Amino acid sequence: MSSILLKNICIAGEEKDILIGDRHILKISTAGSCVDWDLAGNIEVMDCTGKWAIPGFINMHTHAAMSLMRGVGEDMIFQDWLKKIWKLEENLDFDFVYWGAKVACIEMIRTGTTTFNDQYWFFQACQKAAAEMGIRPAVGYDIIDLGNPEEAKRQMDQCERKYEEVKDQWKDEGAIYELAFHAIYSVSEPMMIWAADFARKHDLPLHIHLCETLKEVEDCKAAHGGLSPVEYLDAIGVLGPNLLAAHCLWLSEHDIELLAKHGVHCIHNINSNTKLSSGYKFLYNELRDAGVNVCIGTDGCASSNNLDILEAMKTSALFQKAWRNDPKALPLNELLDMATINGAKALRLNSGRLEEGALADISIVETDSSYFLSPGPFLANLVYSAHSDCIDSVIAGGKFVMRNREIPGERETLHEARQALAKIK
Repeated sequence: MSSILLKNICIAGEEKDILIGDRHILKISTAGSCVDWDLAGNIEVMDCTGKWAIPGFINMHTHAAMSLMRGVGEDMIFQDWLKKIWKLEENLDFDFVYWGAKVACIEMIRTGTTTFNDQYWFFQACQKAAAEMGIRPAVGYDIIDLGNPEEAKRQMDQCERKYEEVKDQWKDEGAIYELAFHAIYSVSEPMMIWAADFARKHDLPLHIHLCETLKEVEDCKAAHGGLSPVEYLDAIGVLGPNLLAAHCLWLSEHDIELLAKHGVHCIHNINSNTKLSSGYKFLYNELRDAGVNVCIGTDGCASSNNLDILEAMKTSALFQKAWRNDPKALPLNELLDMATINGAKALRLNSGRLEEGALADISIVETDSSYFLSPGPFLANLVYSAHSDCIDSVIAGGKFVMRNREIPGERETLHEARQALAKIK
């Protein structure tokens, strides 16, 4: 396997050389020290003078194939938007999801994401697309039974069969298999309990939507004796350290205590939440102070309209500062952690940091632009001034997936995706 040498690249303000091999960061040393390294064999060298390295972003909540559904439900409240999406999804097939996921992978690569946590139909199509594009998916069977016992039994059988089909192959390919159920309002109680038990039995992450809207909370309280969705899931034994809970927007103090107690990972999706008017007062400080691991995601393109984590980081910080009337809210170092190491922790992945021994998931940032001229901190310029087109190259799992803004196969993928779009028109 070939190695990569990044020469004269800046990490936290210091010029370094980074040696990459066997998918990992093998060595980080002072710039110029590579002359002392044993570089025998196949090695690709990139002179990164003037460029910075940051960990690849981890997008912790996506519906990748929705990259082909941008703009289909604009100016709608969440419940009406969801009905429209579900109607469109009646026509989906493996081919549509495959090409939609490939388009999503192109966009995520271009914006610096190297791992994404997905929830959608035809999950094997998404995994195939990600493997071909070179980035790492966390994806698996997605459960929605809508309270139908026959459908629940069918999905249980199918879930078990699919897991046995792919579990060994995916470990070799570096993909992360997980289980998902949509939400408490779309999945029956027995099915949620079964999914939680299945995930625990096989040591899998369990990816859900939780407390996304006020209506979800009010409906749950009306149906379950005053229990909030978090309290309800606690009562039926779903909460746990393998739970990846997207949104977590409408929470009480007791909800936060329960999430912290059970080690649940919460995923903030500011652009989707504000665009659908689901809410904006995400309780980041309260969750952090309780010890909850908070990550960041974009949601799908049918609600957030893009998969740009850098944009989501900026919007998240601005809203926290605004509604709290506190410019110190959500400082830059914590914001970067939400987009990198916190996601790695949630997925139990050796990534999200630039250290020897970590997976080589690296974005290379070009600073030769007006956005980085000021003497301000690099991270401030990256998040608040620049746009994601400052990301020049991306390494995922030790391989270049974008170099000098070039992504192999991009034109062909966009052509095929246009053909797939005819399925939902």
